[in-house]
Amino acid sequence: MVLMIIKLGLNQGFQLLVVAVGEVLLLNSLLSTLSTSALFMENVKYLPGIKLGKNVIADPDLDNAVKGANMLVFVTPHQFIDNICKSLVGKVRSDAEAISLIKGMEVKIEGPCLISTYISEQLGINCSVLMGANLASEIAEEKFSEATVGYGNNREIAEQWVQLFTTPYFMVTPVQDVEGVELCGTLKNVVAIAAGFVDGLDMGNNTKAAIIRFGLREMREFCKLLFSSVKDDSFFESCGVADVITTCFGGRNRKVAEAFAKNGGKRSFYELEAEMLQGQKLQGVPTAREVYEVLRHRGLLELFPLFATVHEICSGCLPPSAIVIYSEKKPRLPV
Repeated sequence: MVLMIIKLGLNQGFQLLVVAVGEVLLLNSLLSTLSTSALFMENVKYLPGIKLGKNVIADPDLDNAVKGANMLVFVTPHQFIDNICKSLVGKVRSDAEAISLIKGMEVKIEGPCLISTYISEQLGINCSVLMGANLASEIAEEKFSEATVGYGNNREIAEQWVQLFTTPYFMVTPVQDVEGVELCGTLKNVVAIAAGFVDGLDMGNNTKAAIIRFGLREMREFCKLLFSSVKDDSFFESCGVADVITTCFGGRNRKVAEAFAKNGGKRSFYELEAEMLQGQKLQGVPTAREVYEVLRHRGLLELFPLFATVHEICSGCLPPSAIVIYSEKKPRLPV
């Protein structure tokens, strides 16, 4: 897990601290490399050959890392955010600003809770989001890409995040739609799982294009179902259609789903994840389950056949080939 803490203000320059909490195994290679020699500023496990900036400091002590920080960047599998927030309660500045790059949601009895909302509620600070079509390996190689900052009411804070993340090869655009931007980043992983099934079964580009279109439609409908304030324009930003496309062709959710389909669903996602991702975590599978729980609770599963089918395949209730069977139905949700 990674939590980046920006300790100095925008007018002072930045000092980034990469903090490992909980399952430190995910960052062992980075932590050991940075702590043993300043000459090898490299994450040899996940980004071999890419030199990290000298302003990146590995610190496994969460309390020490957040001390005095005024901007916090949350980047972790969403399964761990609960423990992270609980450990940070009472330890962050009251005027600190947070931004979440986390894909997923917390499903509670009273309904789904976005990660940005959860962070805000737990720590008492404002939380924006950053999502978009930006595979880490390509950004590390400084290939041009873009992202979307979703913010609430404070445009000034949004511009500060834009200034922080923008580089000549990384373009960031602010959008006043936290819910829409965050849900796009979350739901695209479910669509990528479906695209991986199509690839694993060698169904071809026409089928994959159809699955992507169906997925985008259900993403929009699900977003509008939960938050009527979600803006249609958000789906045309990097966090929307662009992120769906790149994730369905190059992301790890697609990759592992392809292997799952090739094995006829006989090897679990848990097993394939451990074998193929070197400690990284899939987000599409748990997100599909969470979406399924929300829809089942509301009696709306039949209105979201793609999302429902993805979860039922992941859980072993249906074979991977079922990914195209659902399309015989044409339910629509008025939004």
